[in-house]
Amino acid sequence: MVEPNPKNRLNSKQYAHLKPEITAPYRGLRQFIYVGVGASGFIGAFVFSFEILAGRNIDSALPNFALQAGIVGLMVFLYQWEKKRQERS
Repeated sequence: MVEPNPKNRLNSKQYAHLKPEITAPYRGLRQFIYVGVGASGFIGAFVFSFEILAGRNIDSALPNFALQAGIVGLMVFLYQWEKKRQERS
């Protein structure tokens, strides 16, 4: 019978740090992506809103603005959903 090597065992601090990562891998990366894509959508919505206010290319700027606003809304929703799941764990 092979006995476990005490050097390879995790202490309670290490285990507590790794347990959330095991239950939800890459959570930090997903949140970073949500923030990055949301910021990009916000910048796009900002640009298209001024294009609409200037009255230029309204036929193409309005759908693009709606798309960018939808992306921002989706990223906010996903980020909040991820935070709620993190609090439950």
